[in-house]
Amino acid sequence: MQSIYALIQSKDDSLQKQEKFLKVSIENTYTLYLLWLSLFVEIQKKAAEQISLSANKYISDKKQEFPNPNKFIQNRLLLQIVDNKMLAEEITHRKLDNWYLNEEYVKLIYKEIIASEVYESYMSKPESDYAADKELVMTLFKTIIAPNEKIYDYFEDDKLTWVDDFPIVNTFVLKHLKKAKQVHPESYFLPNLLKDDDDMQYALKLLSRTLLKNEELEKEIEGKTPNWDKDRIAEIDSILLKMAICELLHFPSIPERVTINEYLEIAKEYSTPKSSIFINGILDKLTKEYKAEGKLNKMGRGLL
Repeated sequence: MQSIYALIQSKDDSLQKQEKFLKVSIENTYTLYLLWLSLFVEIQKKAAEQISLSANKYISDKKQEFPNPNKFIQNRLLLQIVDNKMLAEEITHRKLDNWYLNEEYVKLIYKEIIASEVYESYMSKPESDYAADKELVMTLFKTIIAPNEKIYDYFEDDKLTWVDDFPIVNTFVLKHLKKAKQVHPESYFLPNLLKDDDDMQYALKLLSRTLLKNEELEKEIEGKTPNWDKDRIAEIDSILLKMAICELLHFPSIPERVTINEYLEIAKEYSTPKSSIFINGILDKLTKEYKAEGKLNKMGRGLL
């Protein structure tokens, strides 16, 4: 979707350039994922540093007198990330020293964490199990780290495309943390970017077919909505419809319901509040029409 939108905005008809943009964009989403994990590492290190400084004070801070002051830095899930040698090697290999060079963001997030009610509630209990440790990390990411506007602005300034990647990557981070187990191997935190080469081929094929069949796909939409006017339909909605129709007609192994549901979710995330209803109505009409005309030739798992 990003590649098609970028091509329309730039008036550039170079399919090769957009295929390259797609590959780079996919790679950048993984970089964003790694940066989130490396931020967890730096937050834990900052907390350990503060604990060490507090231990050297003659007068203790009453606000920090928790039953177990080391509980946060000993959080089991955090330590899985911090002590992960494979992750550290990957971050070093990619030269992702963003937080080392911009330590003020680590300090900012850390201050917000220790000032939060969820942190105080967690620290007020002397002990916890892996489930409680995991719940804390997930809650901190969901309520404090990911929504932070200054972090958002930093990422936007670094790579503009990351703004669109946020919803996907943040959701993936939360799901991956939720599935984490105390016995997971280090490789768990370095998941494959794509399942296999077929995923990349699918993405490239969808991109090229949607672009090359643009006029044909526009005609498919005409007449399926009252007062059709392509200039009045949100550009993102138009792109999503074309991609969905392309998938329905030219990707026989993908079930029609999977296609429709996927694009409705994307519309909810990226377009206007009413977009999903609008897109669902058109796709529903088209699906019935294609079935009646014998155009919906699904095979294999596409029949499910």
